[in-house]
Amino acid sequence: MKEINKLAGQTLVYGLGTIVPRFLNYAVLTPFYTWVFDKAEYGVITELYAYMVFMLIVLTYGMETAFFRFAQKQEKSNKVFSTALISILISSGVFLLAFNLFVDDVAMVLRYSDRELYLRLFSIILATDAITAVPFAKLRRENKAIKFSIIKIINVVITISLVFVFLKIEPALREKGKTLLGDLYNPDFGVGYVFLANAIGSISMLIMLIKEIFSVHLKFEIALWKQMIIYSFPLLISGLGGSINDALDKMILRRLVNNDNPLEVVGEYGASYKIAVLMALFIQMYRYAMEPFFFARAENKDAKDVYAYVMKYFVIYAMILYLLINLYISGFKFIIAGSHLRGGLAIVPIVSMGYLMFGIFINLSIWYKVKDLTKYGAYLTLAGAVVTLLFNLILVPYYGYMASAWAHVACYGVMIAGSFYLSRKHYRINYPVADILKYVIAGVVVVLGVSMINYKSIISELLINSIILLAYVGYAEHRDKILSILFKRNN
Repeated sequence: MKEINKLAGQTLVYGLGTIVPRFLNYAVLTPFYTWVFDKAEYGVITELYAYMVFMLIVLTYGMETAFFRFAQKQEKSNKVFSTALISILISSGVFLLAFNLFVDDVAMVLRYSDRELYLRLFSIILATDAITAVPFAKLRRENKAIKFSIIKIINVVITISLVFVFLKIEPALREKGKTLLGDLYNPDFGVGYVFLANAIGSISMLIMLIKEIFSVHLKFEIALWKQMIIYSFPLLISGLGGSINDALDKMILRRLVNNDNPLEVVGEYGASYKIAVLMALFIQMYRYAMEPFFFARAENKDAKDVYAYVMKYFVIYAMILYLLINLYISGFKFIIAGSHLRGGLAIVPIVSMGYLMFGIFINLSIWYKVKDLTKYGAYLTLAGAVVTLLFNLILVPYYGYMASAWAHVACYGVMIAGSFYLSRKHYRINYPVADILKYVIAGVVVVLGVSMINYKSIISELLINSIILLAYVGYAEHRDKILSILFKRNN
């Protein structure tokens, strides 16, 4: 089908801006961090970046999706962009000022009373990333995927370069009696240089988007803003629920585990979690292309058929990635360069399945977005958040971070069931449920099966698992022509 091929092409292009930067993080920064930092220091990175996920939802409050929805009429797109951007500029400025005025109180609540400068940098990253969200949405709507991707990649290259300067090059020079940064460098700042590098990278990204920001006459329309807020507020609530589902475990794990140094537990969990997030990268890449693609076809007669068709192929490709991650875990584990942080690999199949289920929920969510029933998205995500919270609060003290991993599967399972049920009433789409379940169940059975095999060598493991993966792909190609559709040229 031509629609699948087009969406796949857009997904791959947006992947340059999501997969490539995040891949650089995995291939470069994750091994580097797990090598130079101990468990507790890596725990600081894991915890604060989890808070960042949560706070970024608050600071963007659904304006990206509201922009897509209200900019559907071409003559209004500039007004919508301008109103959304000014709104986020004001709210981000207020946040930045208030956070830094009360940083001591924030540090006390978060138990970082000796690291206030970390938090100040944290606030700069958050405010800057929030401001850039709407210009990036504008690029997506205008199908400027290449520009979108280039800016994202440059941001990551700057960040990675600075990380190596701060944590590797400068310390190595000082051992030889030389220096690059002179008195500006403080060897005791340690993990703080991770946040400093990120802050500089985020600011550079904002600078690169200046042309987009001032490409329209900036004017704030109150009436339009009120409509956008009414539409986006439920998205904020659902976004908060979603960030709870994604980040709560890393935010509260430190306070629930029975351990003399809980930050070490957070660090070990966060390191293995990084491998599972490879699935999340695919989901994010797909989501960037999916939202404008789905909205653009919402009024078409065959829209529901397209949505159902896309869902099936999304699940197939996602399951192949799921198998790739978990059948080759012996290789992916080396993303964690420090062997002292590899104790949590058992969570990878669980968390990666949770992310796959999140992708299914994203596809299902189109019904309440195109019907302007975003309140249901909030209800569903909050239901998932309650499940996440209960799993962590009740089970983590007994089962540790394995309970946190299973919380992802449980919460997204509840959200999928609820969304599917409600969609049958408000915007019925005839998804090929039986076909989808066959692929998912087969994939899960494969991963469980290989986990029970006692391989005699790494060669035999790679050989057997590769045959299994190829058999799965061959079955999918035979039934649904996944390769033929993916590489078929558009006419």
